[in-house]
Amino acid sequence: LVSQKKISPPTIQIAQSVIEPSEFARNLGVIMDSSLCMSRHCDNVCKGALMAIRKISQIRRYLDEATTLRLVHAFVTTRLDSCNSLLYGLPDKDLAKIQRVQNTAARLVSCLPRSHHITPVLMQLHWLPVKFRTVYKILLLTFKAQTCQSPAYLSELVHHYSPTRTLRSSQQSLLSATRASSIFYGHRSFSYAAPFLWNSLPVHIRQANTLQCFKSLLKTHLFKASFL
Repeated sequence: LVSQKKISPPTIQIAQSVIEPSEFARNLGVIMDSSLCMSRHCDNVCKGALMAIRKISQIRRYLDEATTLRLVHAFVTTRLDSCNSLLYGLPDKDLAKIQRVQNTAARLVSCLPRSHHITPVLMQLHWLPVKFRTVYKILLLTFKAQTCQSPAYLSELVHHYSPTRTLRSSQQSLLSATRASSIFYGHRSFSYAAPFLWNSLPVHIRQANTLQCFKSLLKTHLFKASFL
């Protein structure tokens, strides 16, 4: 299995002009590169979020904590969470960049110095770390895909596990696992990550009746997994 491979798209010739392929392409705000390593996208997310944090910090002394929290959610958290399901399976060094931005935002809300330990701050704000926010987004999409609340192209990628004979697992709301085609790309795909993460959840979360109930149970579960 190939872990990561550089893809070199061919050049295009029109008349006497040769058009070289671009190393990066933007799609719905996401910057993708030829190797799908997403490093450029992570840098762009951090740049935009830090710019918003800098502007909020300039007026922080005039704001109370509740107002600052609203501004951070509006201009920072939305950037960190936008299309963050694409960040699943990335190396820790890339996720660490975005985590540092979230830590900075948390310290801004709480008016704490950089030297202050960040874990109690995130716990107090009830913020999931970046890595777990990515997992949260994928599992939320998975729930919606099973309850006809997502586009058909996502629903077609998840399938309920149906054993050939009666087993206890047939009543546990499991999904059929798929085999990854490669270590780096395959494990990051929704068709692989969705059943893998879903089947690792406790049964009572998988069997939640409503979206709101599922979101509440899932966040509590991930919060305990990340901090406790």
